[in-house]
Amino acid sequence: MAEHPAYPVGLRLTGRRVVVLGGGQVAQRRLPALIAAGADIRLVSPEATPSVEAMADTGEITWERRPYTEGDLAGAWYVLIATSDAEAAEAASAEAERHRVWCVRSDDADRATAWTPATGHSEGVTVAVLTTDARHRDPRHTAAIRDAVVEGLRDGTLVAPHRRTRTAGVALVGGGPGDPDLITVRGRRLLAEADVVIADRLGPRDLLAELPPHVEVIDAAKIPYGRFMAQEAINNALIEHAKQGKAVVRLKGGDPFVFGRGMEEAQALAEAGIACTVVPGISSSVSVPGAAGIPVTHRGVAHEFTVVSGHVAPDDERSLVDWPSLAKLTGTLVILMGVDKIGKIAEALVAHGKSPDTPVALVQEGTTAAQRRVDATLATVGEVAVAQEVRPPAVIVVGEVVAVGAHGTV
Repeated sequence: MAEHPAYPVGLRLTGRRVVVLGGGQVAQRRLPALIAAGADIRLVSPEATPSVEAMADTGEITWERRPYTEGDLAGAWYVLIATSDAEAAEAASAEAERHRVWCVRSDDADRATAWTPATGHSEGVTVAVLTTDARHRDPRHTAAIRDAVVEGLRDGTLVAPHRRTRTAGVALVGGGPGDPDLITVRGRRLLAEADVVIADRLGPRDLLAELPPHVEVIDAAKIPYGRFMAQEAINNALIEHAKQGKAVVRLKGGDPFVFGRGMEEAQALAEAGIACTVVPGISSSVSVPGAAGIPVTHRGVAHEFTVVSGHVAPDDERSLVDWPSLAKLTGTLVILMGVDKIGKIAEALVAHGKSPDTPVALVQEGTTAAQRRVDATLATVGEVAVAQEVRPPAVIVVGEVVAVGAHGTV
């Protein structure tokens, strides 16, 4: 008899009984999805893994600590047989067949009446992949197809047009430290769906080349400022495009709220009645040192790290940084936007008690192909930065963690 392909269907299991036989690794993998589906789950097994036992302890499933017995499938809509007891598996499978209960068998897919597809999720869509040819069933190939589709939906390389009215608004997206692969999944998806992108120069520029031709890309540094301050002009541009009914992405380097003026933009949008979504990004304050082989904390070396802006020198009356207190800390100091002020910063730290021998690393263009690391001490960093022609963007790390591990990119 010819082998027919399985018929794909989505089961709505909310409040409906599902019986799972066996509490091992297979059950541990399958139970979370059944719990998320709202099923009334009854686990029958003498033993269970610690993770499965925790699900029972929290009340997510009901666990009957015993072997399978005839009648356990009464009232079930769906059963998963994941027991190593071959005799129990056969008996439960026969009971499921008699009661017309769809049955998945982890021990013998050919004897099952249902198969579990390889599934993934992206923004309210479930991707489920089944092998149609039972003679060439390859779970790894099926999972690879699932992963490719889900990843494409998440990162925007697989664009599925929305057939619904989108709500105009602005997404403040943290683009990460520079490497385009380090933007968040959500950030990349919103970027792929944007009508307008207003980008900082420190954002992941390579991502802009992937945008469809119809997307308007605006360099924030080139917005005509006129009588407005630069930030006010950017705020106005965000509001103007959003009011035209467009989906706007404000693409920023690092995280929007780590010296990124993201809150100023969010406040301006709120005052204008524009919907705003904030998508956090990987901050260069931790990612760039890590990419250069420097942990900002390390057991026995640093129990804290402090991130400060160095765009205003310590002797500038506009400075809000308490440099005397920072000099007394024993942990790691991470300085952003401080390349041209590092000489004065180092002098201030030493003047307030920091050892001049304290290691310092300057990591320029971290996480990108142009990344380079320059090492010095507080006593020498001002001269070294000039001699080595260190240029922004660069993250400066001060502390004993600089000497931890191998020098260079990891």
